[in-house]
Amino acid sequence: MNRFSRRFRLMSAAGALAAVVSVPTVAALPAAPARPAPSQPSRAPSKPFNVIYVLVDDLRFDSMGFLTPGLKTPNIDFMARNGVYFPNAVVTSSLCSPSRATILTGETTRNHGIVDNNNSSEAGLTFFPEYLQKAGYQTAFFGKWHMGQNNDNPRPGFNKWVSFKGQGTYFPNDYVPPDLLRKGVLNRLNVDGTEVNRQGYITDELTDYAMDWLTKGRDQSKPFFLYLSHKGVHTDPKPPERYLHQYDNLPVTLPASMADTPENYQGKPRWVKDQRNSWHGVDFMFNGNEPLTSYIRRYFATLSPIDDSLGRILTYLKQNKLDRNTVVIFTSDNGFQFGDHGLIDKRTAYEPSVRVPFVMYAPGLLPKGVTNPGLIRNLDLAPTVLDIAGVPEPSQFEGKSFLPLAEGKLPPSQWKPGDFIYEYYWEWNYPETPTTFAIERDRVKYIQYYGVWDTEELYDLDKDPNEMNNLINNPAYLDRKIELRKALFEQLANRTGRHVIPYSEKFNEGVVKRNKDGSKPGEFPPQWMSSPNRYDRYNDLFPDSREKLDADRRKVPYIRWDLLFGA
Repeated sequence: MNRFSRRFRLMSAAGALAAVVSVPTVAALPAAPARPAPSQPSRAPSKPFNVIYVLVDDLRFDSMGFLTPGLKTPNIDFMARNGVYFPNAVVTSSLCSPSRATILTGETTRNHGIVDNNNSSEAGLTFFPEYLQKAGYQTAFFGKWHMGQNNDNPRPGFNKWVSFKGQGTYFPNDYVPPDLLRKGVLNRLNVDGTEVNRQGYITDELTDYAMDWLTKGRDQSKPFFLYLSHKGVHTDPKPPERYLHQYDNLPVTLPASMADTPENYQGKPRWVKDQRNSWHGVDFMFNGNEPLTSYIRRYFATLSPIDDSLGRILTYLKQNKLDRNTVVIFTSDNGFQFGDHGLIDKRTAYEPSVRVPFVMYAPGLLPKGVTNPGLIRNLDLAPTVLDIAGVPEPSQFEGKSFLPLAEGKLPPSQWKPGDFIYEYYWEWNYPETPTTFAIERDRVKYIQYYGVWDTEELYDLDKDPNEMNNLINNPAYLDRKIELRKALFEQLANRTGRHVIPYSEKFNEGVVKRNKDGSKPGEFPPQWMSSPNRYDRYNDLFPDSREKLDADRRKVPYIRWDLLFGA
């Protein structure tokens, strides 16, 4: 099969609707053990490999030029042509902070405790670069941390630190009040514990810091680990001037499942239809009225400077003869929905939310131009990096090194990472998405929700990759439903054997029936009814206060610049 045969295309017909999700076949996966035993490194290199880990924010799984014609990502494409592309990479929680915590700790959300973006504690956590430091590596972090406590202070495990609070901004003067701008106040970076004013476009600026460290800031006698964590392409995506109009004429086709039709919502949970008209829905996207196609073009243009950044890194490695001894990993913290089922953003257990791009390039270690169908998780990243470095993994890691899979030493048919377990916990500030638990085994996905009166979901992904036909009440799948319900409950227990929120095992759909001739579903509160782009569009991002109430009474925007990016 041609390595790029599974492509996801943007069609040129104006107004046409086409599905954009298609899942390559994955080998059957058995149930995972409750606590995988630590493994020894698969190889002990005579000279330790360097590792560069490039993390993009909210990048959809197919947003790369070699998968979507019309996109210009030459450096990502170069890595795929000359390295290993994993089309079945997923995240165990599709949300910034929980996913980043899983990447850094090698633990699931139920164990590391970073359950949402709202300032969870990092107390008691160990980040895997600390093990690299102890093994003699120079380590550096550049970019978005957005995990745990709302601060940008240097974290353990890194010799070099450049970061910012919360989500950060694309430009130095974004959202800074005019009176502060006049005083010279700009958005800032924390550089090794010192706050400094921003200087330029965030992607370029972070790359400048990373390149400076690579070229003259590190001890070049030691192996290195560089973690470059971009802000892009997170909402609200803003490209730099040089790419502002790059995709003005790009044809964008939206998924067929976006159409508001009875067929599309047949069998779907009620909350999915309700979310359509919300901050994370296509009918009221971010409480504005920008066409989704316009947003997607800006999103793609914001990816271009990230591709430029990757090119600078690859060029440096080649020119300094480090490419044969360095592993470059490119991926995202979660996926993104482009109108799938009427939704945008992430958080859900649907394929466009949980799947992420994943490419590895290391000509001195990995094969060239391989598409590897093995299912890998963000949970597996920490053990894999330690494996590359020849460092034994600690006992708290829950994932499994996929280095032998990437090297081609282990066939995909023999790769047994266990069930893919997904967990997302309801956030009070974005209440439209309920707590979501899911399990995928042998290409069948079961989804259940906590604390809502709604239906479960069951999809056969080989037959229905777009998750349109809910099989939860199909008699032919009864045994699978019962099996997966039980397995999901068992595997969602934390390391003490308890569930992080108290709940009992689900054994049926619950007492859910309603009188078909009775009262209709309730309406949302009238004070929630709004219109696009109102003055109070962003007010609900900030804590209630007398000042906020006064702004509402005066019908003026209320934006707390000092709190905006930690929310």
